[in-house]
Amino acid sequence: MFLLDDILLSPVKGLMTIARKVQEIAKNDSENQEKDILNSLSELHQQFESKTIGSEQFDERETALLDQLDAIQNMLSLEGEDHGRPP
Repeated sequence: MFLLDDILLSPVKGLMTIARKVQEIAKNDSENQEKDILNSLSELHQQFESKTIGSEQFDERETALLDQLDAIQNMLSLEGEDHGRPP
């Protein structure tokens, strides 16, 4: 009976394995994007402090980067909630 169960459930198990792998890759990609945005924010602050850019440009770019960062962090926290894991 167990052999029959294994045969019948193997496609489902395969799909679950693929889904977990896709989820892991997406999470890693999101975390990499988060790091890139934080690096961009750091560079932006350096440019502002060195007077390479003005306050208007700084404010616009900082707002855009912070919005992107919030979106990624929200996605990561929702992903953690969906699977019973803390974000």
